[in-house]
Amino acid sequence: MNGEDPQERPEIIRNIINGLERYNPEAAGTLEEYLRQQCEEKFCDSNANRALLKLYQLNPDRIKDEVITNILVKAMTQFPSPQFDLAMHLLSPSHSNPGPNSTSELAEAVSKLRALNAQLEGAQYDRFWATLDSDDLYADLTTDIAGFEDMIRVRIAQLISHAYREVSVTVLENWLGLDNEDEAKTFAVETCGWKIGEEGMVQIPKNPENEARKTEIREDVTIDMFSRVIKRSWEETA
Repeated sequence: MNGEDPQERPEIIRNIINGLERYNPEAAGTLEEYLRQQCEEKFCDSNANRALLKLYQLNPDRIKDEVITNILVKAMTQFPSPQFDLAMHLLSPSHSNPGPNSTSELAEAVSKLRALNAQLEGAQYDRFWATLDSDDLYADLTTDIAGFEDMIRVRIAQLISHAYREVSVTVLENWLGLDNEDEAKTFAVETCGWKIGEEGMVQIPKNPENEARKTEIREDVTIDMFSRVIKRSWEETA
């Protein structure tokens, strides 16, 4: 998953983000259409999306709230990574740090997306799904992103496979935000290629990330180092 420079990026977008066109306000429309393609085809080009946010920063009259939230949601699917924070840094303070009395709908949306992203980055997966289901606004914010929940589940599963050799079906169900253990088993077997072992444990194949490695600590002590220690102890007792 390359969300910085994806292979799907067309030549026209490459020319915009690598040349002077990235400062042309008229390029915003092309980048917005490219974002729509990303949302429909389930890939992410964070580099191009940041170029669009930079144009919004330079041309506030062109800002579209829905585009900003779609960029943030796409960046969220790249967790754990700095993509979400990099996008946030290109928003105006009124959007990224809304005041207590702010009535801006965009400010509220950005605040909610930031909280969601923090839960993913902190591996609070069960809390993430509970938060996602707690407010209809989250459904509105993610509706343009085709396969959003599936992409999040696949990414969580990848991270689980980096840290575990086995996990209980119940825990997997909660972490993936699924409705029951049967769905968790189906996802584990059909999507991840894992196996269901005894007593409801999901068996995860060995890989370079979850394989236990023996660590050897070796200290090389030379004769000269040893003699200095003996000499120092002799001087202290003399």
